Amino acid sequence: MTETRLRPSPISATVDFAAEGVQHGFLRLPYSRDDSAWGSVMIPITVVRNGKGPTALLTGGNHGDEYEGPIALFDLARSLKPEEVSGAVIIVPAMNYPAFLAGTRTSPIDKGNMNRSFPGRPDGAVTEKIADYFSRVLLPMADIVLDFHSGGKTLDFLPFCAAHILPNKQQEAQAFDFVTAFAAPYSMKMLEIDAVGMYDTAAEEMGKIFITTELGGGGTATARSAAIAKRGTMNVLRHAGIVAGAVDTEPTTWLDMPDGRCFSFAEQGGLIEPAIDLGEAVAKDAVIARIYPTGRTGEAPREIRAAMDGILCARHFPGLVKSGDCVGVVAIVTN
Repeated sequence: MTETRLRPSPISATVDFAAEGVQHGFLRLPYSRDDSAWGSVMIPITVVRNGKGPTALLTGGNHGDEYEGPIALFDLARSLKPEEVSGAVIIVPAMNYPAFLAGTRTSPIDKGNMNRSFPGRPDGAVTEKIADYFSRVLLPMADIVLDFHSGGKTLDFLPFCAAHILPNKQQEAQAFDFVTAFAAPYSMKMLEIDAVGMYDTAAEEMGKIFITTELGGGGTATARSAAIAKRGTMNVLRHAGIVAGAVDTEPTTWLDMPDGRCFSFAEQGGLIEPAIDLGEAVAKDAVIARIYPTGRTGEAPREIRAAMDGILCARHFPGLVKSGDCVGVVAIVTN
C-alpha cells in the first residue's frame, strides 16, 4: 500500500514560536494574482512567551464580518507584556484575513468559509491552505483555544460563550469550566447544525480545550459586546494560569440547545417581521416571526413558529429573508 504524505505547508511564519518575549509578525502565504505575480497573503500574528506554562491560541475573524474578536485581540496584541505571562499566548486576530479585509463572511479570493474548511489542504485553495496551517502547526501547540464569533451581517445573538457536549467528559468539563470563567452574560451548551469541517471539531478531535462565542451581530460591534470580548479574554488567560490574578466574575445565565428543534428556517423569501425580541420568553408553537411575500400586496404572511419552549437567543438580522435562511434560534434556560 502506498503511503500518503502531505506536502509541506506553503505558509511561513515571520515569528519564532519558541522564542521568549513578544513578537509581532505574519503568517505569509504566497498568492500569485493579477496585481502581484509574486504576492502574498500576510496574516498578522503575535506571540507572547515567558517561561513554562500552558499555551493559549486566541483567534478572531474566522468569519470576516464578525468584529468583537478582532477588536479584543488587536488590543491584546499591543498591550500584553511578557512579564505578565507564564507560558505562551498566540494571537491571530483575523484568521481568514482576506475575508476580514473585505468585510465578508467568506473569502473574496475563493469563497471559502474558513469554519467549514478544516482540516484543510496544503495544496488546496487559499482558505484550505490557511486551515491546514492551523491544523498542522498552530493547534498542536495549544492547550486552550478561544475562537471568537458573532452573528456577522445575517444574524444577531444574545452575547454568550459556549462549548460543546463531547464524548470525552473530562475534556467537556474543562471546556465548560473555561466558559464559566469567560463570564459572558449568557453561557451555552451549544449544538451545531453542521459540524463538518469546523475549526471547533478539528481542535476537539486533537483533545484541545475549545471554547467559542457569539457576541452580537449585524456586521458590527457595540461598546458592550467589545467589552465582553476583552474581559472574557483576560478571564480565560487567568483561569488557564497564563496571566496572574483572579477571574473577573459576573452573573451568567446558562442556556442549552438540546436538539434540532431549536432552529427555525424560512421556507419562502420575503420581508421579515420579528414577533419577539432577543432574550424574550417563547412558548412552543408561538409565532416568532412573520414573512410577507413581496411580489404583491394583499397576501397573508407566513408565520414562523417555535418548536419548543425557551427564550429567543438568535434571530435573522437583515429585513429581507431568503428561503432556507435561519430565522430564529430558541434555547432553554437551565439555571
